[in-house]
Parts: sequence; C-alpha cells; structure tokens
Amino acid sequence: MKNQELARIFERIADALELKGETGFRVLAYRKAARVLTDLTEDVAELDRENRLETVPGIGSGIAKKIHEYLATGKMKKLEEVTAGIEPGLFALLDIPGVGPRTVKLLNDKLRVKNIDDLKRVLMDGSAAQLPGMGKKKVENILKGLEQIERAGSRMYLNEAFELAELIIEYIRSGSDAKEVIAAGSLRRGRETVGDLDILATGSNPQQIVHRFVTFPMTRQVLSAGETKASIVIASANGLRQIDLRVVEPETFGAALQYFTGSKDHNVALRTLAQKMGLKISEYGVFRNDRRIAGKTELEVYQAIGLPYIEPELREDRGEIAAAQENRLPVLVRQEDIKSDLHIHTTASDGSSSLIEIVRAAQQLGYTHIAIAEHSVSAGYAGGLTADQLLSRCDEIDRLNENLKKFRILKSAEVDITPDGKLDYPDSVLARLDLVIASIHQAFNRDATRRVCNAIEHPLVHIIAHPSGRLIGKRPGYDINLEKVIECAAQNRKILEINSYYERLDLNDVWARQAKEAGVLIAVNTDAHSVSDLSWMRYGVMTARRAWLTRNDIINCLSLAQLMKLLARLRQSS
Repeated sequence: MKNQELARIFERIADALELKGETGFRVLAYRKAARVLTDLTEDVAELDRENRLETVPGIGSGIAKKIHEYLATGKMKKLEEVTAGIEPGLFALLDIPGVGPRTVKLLNDKLRVKNIDDLKRVLMDGSAAQLPGMGKKKVENILKGLEQIERAGSRMYLNEAFELAELIIEYIRSGSDAKEVIAAGSLRRGRETVGDLDILATGSNPQQIVHRFVTFPMTRQVLSAGETKASIVIASANGLRQIDLRVVEPETFGAALQYFTGSKDHNVALRTLAQKMGLKISEYGVFRNDRRIAGKTELEVYQAIGLPYIEPELREDRGEIAAAQENRLPVLVRQEDIKSDLHIHTTASDGSSSLIEIVRAAQQLGYTHIAIAEHSVSAGYAGGLTADQLLSRCDEIDRLNENLKKFRILKSAEVDITPDGKLDYPDSVLARLDLVIASIHQAFNRDATRRVCNAIEHPLVHIIAHPSGRLIGKRPGYDINLEKVIECAAQNRKILEINSYYERLDLNDVWARQAKEAGVLIAVNTDAHSVSDLSWMRYGVMTARRAWLTRNDIINCLSLAQLMKLLARLRQSS
C-alpha cells in the first residue's frame, strides 16, 4: 500500500512550507492529511480507483487530486515546487528530537546551518545558544537528540529492509530509464539483519537514475550525488536508514552485482581462485591481463573462473566454493516449492484473522493445506484453549473440511512444554490432532534441553517450534543445548522448525544446516497471527536457503498425501 509513502510526502510538503516561513491553514492541512493516511486501514490506491478519497475525513478535493497525481505518475508537482531551493540537509535536521521547522529556519537564516555537521559546529562553538529563543538548555536538548538519532542507525530486520528496497526500486523504475534495478548486499544474501541498503542499477542515462534516486520522497539527507553514485539517508518507521546507489554499464552489471552482493569472505576466496588461474576479478569484470573476458552476468563471472553459478544465500565462504568445484551445490528450496504453512493462529487464540480469512488467504497463495495451531491452555495470556475448546475446534475444522475442495485444514495445536517437562494436554486430546507442535513459552532457563528432548520423545509430538527461543536483538533464547536437541530429533525422527517471523528466524541458518546434516527434517512455518503475516514465509525460505536446504529437506514441500503419510509414520515409529 502507498498509504505510508504518501503520508511522508505530505509531511515533507508541510516541513518545506514551514522552512520557507509559511504557517497557518495550508501547513495544518498537509499535516492532517499525513496523519489520516498514517492511520488509514484501507488501501489508498483502492479508494482512488473507486473515487472514494473525499469520503475520508481530512482528505479534501485538493489533497485527493495530489494523491491521484502521485498514484498515476509517481510524482507530485507540489512536492517538487515547495522543496525547490531548500538544502536537502535541512530536512535531516527535522528528525532530531526537539528540532522543528522554525528552529531549522532560524539556524539556517542566522548561522547558515545546512546539515548535521553544520549544526554540530554551531552547537559546540556556542553561537547557536546566542540566538533568540535558543539558550543553553535548548542546545543541551538538541545535543541529546543528536546522540539519540546516531544510536538509531541500527541494523534492520528483513521485513523492513525488503519493504524499503522494494519501495525505492519501484520508485526508480517508475521515473527513469533504468533497465535493471536490484538490491545487493546482505539483503540479497538473506542475512537475518541488514545494515545499509545497496542498490545496483544500469541504464542509458545514469544521471537521470541518480536524480530520481535522490528525490525519493522519504529522503531526509543527500549524503552524496555524483554522475553514477549517490547515498541518501531516509526516515523509516524505525529510524534513519542509509541507502547507497551505484549505476554501472550493462557490460559490467553482472560483475558489479556479484561484487556488491558479497560476502567479503566469499569474494576474497573468489579472487584467490582467480589469481591462481592468472585472472583478475573485480566489480568491473573478470580480466586476463587488460582484456575483460566476463562481467555482463553473474553466471559469466563464475563460469570464467571454472565454477557453476552460486546462489546469493550461499555466498558466505562456508564451503560453497569447494562444493561448486566438486559439483555438489544443492538445488535450493524456492518459494514456489512451498505447498503449506503448518503453524498458524487465528482469533480462536491470540490471532487477529478468522479461520475462514486464513483459509482464503492460503488458497490465494497456492497452498493445498495448512495447519491451525492455536495456543494451549497454559498460555492463558495468548488465549490458550482448554482441552474441551480444542476438541470443539477439531469438530469445527472437520465440518469445514467437508465443504472445501482441493484444500485441507489440519487439526493441530501449539502445545506448551510445561516447566516440569510435561505437555499441556492429555494424550487422549493430542491423539485427535493431525499434527502436534510442541514449544516452550515459559520458564526459559529451567532444564530447557531436557524438557524439549522429553517432548521430542513423546510418541504423539511431530514438530518442535522455534527451538532456541531467541528474538533477534532482543532476547538470547533459552538456556538450551541445540546440539543435543538435534541429536534427539534425529534419533526420534522428529521435525524441527524454522520459524519465519522476522524477529525469530529460529532455527537460524547455522543450526538448520546442522540439523539437515544430522538427517532431521525441517518445517518452515510463519507462526502467523493474521492474514498479512503469511507473507513472512519468504524470510523462512531465505533462511532455509542459507542453510543449504532443498525441497526434500522441508515438509512444507510435500503434497497433502505425502505429509499425512509422514505424520502417521512418525507416530508409528515412536
């Protein structure tokens, strides 16, 4: 949806008007439109198509026309008009807590402050404090705000990184002659967090592409803008983010894409291999002496040094080059291979989408089956179901399945492993389920390894969900021996999960690869609590690809008949 993008544009217009000294109704109208769009749950593009924009309180005919213009053309004349002549660095100052348009205008008018470096200078030399309306206390507050935004430049989760990359790629394509635009770097490799975004492009008019890039509506500061390279800082919902663009010639696009995708260790290993062959490899191509022999595509680059194409997710110097040399590279799982999502919550527990809504969304994704796994009774904070409620839910699913064509809902539950190592439901209830998922949600550091292994050994359990319990950057996870858990899963032929929620990605790529090597099957699930969460599957699939997993390693790639046969076999062998 374009709601947030348009909201930021109207905020930018209001900021620009105030920086030029304007106050009053026009500024308030643009800020109100921004607030309305931020809170709007309907897709603004759909409202525009149906001519319903002016039915939204706070959107009048003038704002509606500007929204339509942007949706139709990718541009807004008013934005270009009001931002003309304003130093791009002034907008970055508005992201500092305690600094508003009037303060920025004052600093610019009186002290020629044009960017953050200028601001730091006048704050430290005392000249800012001498201005009317400033003073020592305000200067101290601005300095604290500067420290805050400098700390905010942390790494992004995959969901934010993908959203920003897709927004800016679409923006560049819609207003330039760019032939190729792609995100490189750690995002393309699917790392669990991403720092700066790296965008690579090619086209006949590099300056046009660079100009389009630096006028991206979310831009707060243009760090640099040359003929073929540029860097900007944008304001996302989670802080300031740097995005770098490089425009290259078509003949070198593949080499540049390979180089800027990385990783550094992978590229060093490639250069070493190339040197042994008397070749030189760089962002400009593969060279024998001064003659470029490859560079237009990544495939050309790898073939020039005697290797098959290596998928981006594998490029971490973890044995992929030796595997390529020996023709042992796996055919990695793809998003299109996924036939099911086997860990989903609905409004019956703590989800926000109904069972019917989830079913319809899953069908639209092309899935043939799903598993509804509500929380169990101990998870009262998450609307956990009692045994009777779960059995009633099973009856409801059975009735619904009778009316579904070419689609099946598996009866499941995410069953808590209690602090004493038991499961949250009696065996008589678990036996009614098609699929039993066990997980820890309490007493994280109380014998976690023993409790998980006890659950693995239970004859009715199939999957252990989010086995480490970590939340990336927030919580280290349980005090658990994952090597022992993997060993136990292998011995009991049970399944471990890659939880696709972007703050979990649990198992991570390293542990999932170790599980594969131990012969353990993997489930890639979203743990979705709403229809929109089903899209998280892409993050789990990328993690699986980084773990060298193929479709044969992942139970979500099985047909319904194959999965049901596997689940039955697991219970029989326990």
